Amino acid sequence: MPNKADVKAWKAQLVAQAEQQILKLTDSDQFKKYLNTLAKFHRYSARNIDLIYSQNPEATQIAGFKQWKNDFNRSVNKGEKGIRIAAPMIKKLTPEDQKRLDTTKEKAIVGYRYIPVFDISQTSGEPVLSAKDFVKENLADHKNVTNLYNELKNYLNNNTDIKVSEKRLSELGGAKGYFQPSTNEIVIGSDEPDNALKLETLYHEYAHSQLHGLTSEFKDRPRAYQETQAEAVAYVAMQNIGVDTSNYSLGYVATWAKDKAVIHSALSEIQQVSNKVIELSDGLTKQLGLQEDPKEPEHDLKKLSAHDLNKSYQGLQQQVQQATSPQQKAQLKNQLNDVHQEISDRTQKQLKAFAEENPEIKQPDPEYDQSLKR
Repeated sequence: MPNKADVKAWKAQLVAQAEQQILKLTDSDQFKKYLNTLAKFHRYSARNIDLIYSQNPEATQIAGFKQWKNDFNRSVNKGEKGIRIAAPMIKKLTPEDQKRLDTTKEKAIVGYRYIPVFDISQTSGEPVLSAKDFVKENLADHKNVTNLYNELKNYLNNNTDIKVSEKRLSELGGAKGYFQPSTNEIVIGSDEPDNALKLETLYHEYAHSQLHGLTSEFKDRPRAYQETQAEAVAYVAMQNIGVDTSNYSLGYVATWAKDKAVIHSALSEIQQVSNKVIELSDGLTKQLGLQEDPKEPEHDLKKLSAHDLNKSYQGLQQQVQQATSPQQKAQLKNQLNDVHQEISDRTQKQLKAFAEENPEIKQPDPEYDQSLKR
């Protein structure tokens, strides 16, 4: 059974590995191309974002007719209706205008007009990289994640001041879930078909509640920091229970943070909350009977025949190679070492008994034997 130091090291290792994998992704040529692509898209005001959403809630990447052609080598499909947004009307100021407006600026906004823009779904041409190229949904469904999700949701509702509820995904504006600091409430998409992603989302929003609630230490961090931190905690929590969400989580973090300095700074602050989530999760999995209490190997192994002991050793070797979770692999290696020790002890006893029964056979000189050891 791992001691406290081993458990502490394991938790720290999970966070360190997450950072290494995220940084590796941001080093890739494809990700650098994605950032260059992102820089070409105009950042719209909150007012225009509302206008875009009201006309096309599914819109993801917006640009004007000429920009699609010049910057992205794409053409607006024939017959497509533009999404109208407000564009400022800028006028060059005369000296009289500057005096009247009490400004030294050469230009000023004198009004707004509505112009058409188009979503990528309304265009055709060369592919455009987007966050979806890095954030892959549809995680593999995993046994027991639904039970753990329900257990975690019930625990938070019954034992903390956080309230967890569910709404249909269509009511969440494209999100899988959210945390509302003002009410200390977590809302999760009830009809998310991927059970692993649903649990991962609950971990994500719980991390927000711990890191970015109204009284939390890191509540004033920029949005990129907050999303990086929450998703990294969720990733670590899922890794701890043996569910690899790297296809979703690593891309999510990278596309939010975009910058190595942000990733490193944000992740340096999550260790304490990661530990808390892991401990909570471990406690719930034990309650559900998903973790077995460690057996005392010296008692069980001594009862096995030599044939069964060798068979157990070979089986554990295979399980170690196939294990996907670092924690599971470490536990299997410990069991393998116990079996190896039992085989070694039995062999030593047999050799000793053989030597006692055959004293005429010369034994190796102890000093010579010592000199061969490193």
